[in-house]
Amino acid sequence: MTIALNIQNLSVVYDAFVALNDVSLSVERGESFGLVGESGSGKSTLLRAVAGLAPVHSGTIMVEDIKFSGSQRDKAFYRQVQMVFQDPYGSLHPRQTVDRQLLEPLAIHGISDSEPRILRALDEVGLGSSFRFRYPHQLSGGQRQRIAIARALILEPTLLLLDEPTSALDASVQAEVLNLLEQVRRERNLTFVMVSHDLGVVTHMCERLAVMQNGRIVERISSAGLVAGQVADDYTRNLMVASKGFVRVG
Repeated sequence: MTIALNIQNLSVVYDAFVALNDVSLSVERGESFGLVGESGSGKSTLLRAVAGLAPVHSGTIMVEDIKFSGSQRDKAFYRQVQMVFQDPYGSLHPRQTVDRQLLEPLAIHGISDSEPRILRALDEVGLGSSFRFRYPHQLSGGQRQRIAIARALILEPTLLLLDEPTSALDASVQAEVLNLLEQVRRERNLTFVMVSHDLGVVTHMCERLAVMQNGRIVERISSAGLVAGQVADDYTRNLMVASKGFVRVG
């Protein structure tokens, strides 16, 4: 068993507010791991802390065999770790073409073979070269999120952080994007850490998950155990009641 992401005693503090409180978890290479909980439970903050976008107060983050503390990340980190955000309408620059937005990370990292990488990334997310010179306003929400996924994949990372990647999409598009992500994960042997408030999405996409409340992990459980109702914590049980009738997506 190889650990792709190892988080130990991680805390994030904004002024006097403790957003994450002594969180520890590990994710195996090639695994899809879920984070669930109500709004404000710390799910997205955990992803942002891993990505260097939140003020880490204490604790360590290890990706493969490289340890990080604080919020400083180097270029090598972002070659391995990429994030897909919740809102496809806000994560793309409105005045840049798809081509420009896919070219930018390649230019930042000094990668010269941009043409084949851009074409491969578009093909991989099911759009093709005809979308290359379009602007975000010419795309649907699902197409925008596919471009955001293509941009995350273009550097060939090993770990994707997915912050509710389908919650802003119509229900009819959600399953398509989730199935695309699962296909890409298997083909590339990627590791996923996925935040979602939707238990159906998590049980479809993830083998294991952690339940968060008030910046802490209150329970770790397999997706199969969650579906079977084999939960130990009352908070998890209440989440299931609130999501009564949830089913796997797909």
